[in-house]
Amino acid sequence: MSARTLYFTAPRTVAVRRQPVPEPGPNEVRVRTTVSAISAGTEGLIYRGDAPANLPADSELEALTGDLSFPLSYGYAAVGEVTAVGKNVSESWLERRVFAYNPHESHFCAPTDDLLVVPEDISNREAAFVANLETAVTFLLDGAPLLGERVAVLGQGVVGLLTTAVLAEMPLETLVTFDAYERRRERSEALSADRSLDPLEFEIREGVEAVAGERTDLTYELSGNPDALDGAIAATGYDGRVIVGSWYGTKPTTLDLGGHFHRDRLEIESSQVSTIAPSLRGRWSRERRHEVVWDWLRQLEVESLLTHEFPLEDAGRAYELLEERPEEAIQVVLTYE
Repeated sequence: MSARTLYFTAPRTVAVRRQPVPEPGPNEVRVRTTVSAISAGTEGLIYRGDAPANLPADSELEALTGDLSFPLSYGYAAVGEVTAVGKNVSESWLERRVFAYNPHESHFCAPTDDLLVVPEDISNREAAFVANLETAVTFLLDGAPLLGERVAVLGQGVVGLLTTAVLAEMPLETLVTFDAYERRRERSEALSADRSLDPLEFEIREGVEAVAGERTDLTYELSGNPDALDGAIAATGYDGRVIVGSWYGTKPTTLDLGGHFHRDRLEIESSQVSTIAPSLRGRWSRERRHEVVWDWLRQLEVESLLTHEFPLEDAGRAYELLEERPEEAIQVVLTYE
């Protein structure tokens, strides 16, 4: 029996490599992966070769070492079962279902502190949404939507839809979303967005004002398209906030900051899940945020966002789908039989 690991080997090229099944160190457990979720935004940049090669993979995650140059093993949403424990680890860990911020691979070893135990009432496929839902929770913590506010979300990929789903439970005045793909717009309205509009048919500000009557108090730019940031700025009203959750990689952006941005005291803030905002760290920890994520996984029907499954050996087809026919896919996962 051998372990299998997915590697990005060159732009638009992936390969599955085999190696011996690893043995856990004294303070580690070994996990056999059941399912792992593809992050279409981040992994799409890596797949296309649009990620900055010299950027650390993720300085906050032990499993993601090195930088983003090829060849690269990447991923951060693996769910599996503990099959072996190191000599210093309690055997009570055996057969536990766990979530890990780990690349796409069939077997891996990790310290128990790096694992989240999956609650019994949450399925493996639901648990695969932990990383993306944690990102959505972070966007709400950073954006701090208030009672009666007008909010827009640009981009209705998986993270955008999860952000919309949580925002829809807030006492907002209006929630309007934008996405170029009809399937995602339909899902957005099913998740209780007031309207979901096609940005190819509506200018962002025009669409927001048509639905909300005025510009927004809070706008999330989650589309991954640098050109959309201008639309987010234009749609946001006086003293409003623009939260940029997109990662543009090496794609440049040119912003129009000479118009109402200059006089309207807009705030533009980046939001990224690897850390918690300094202003919140006195009350919020990763553990507290994880508890919120598990609670929301129980409330939301996240499996309705899962559109495609591929065996790990067919991962190339999964990335081709996301690259060539993104209108068909929402959440794509890899399976390990």
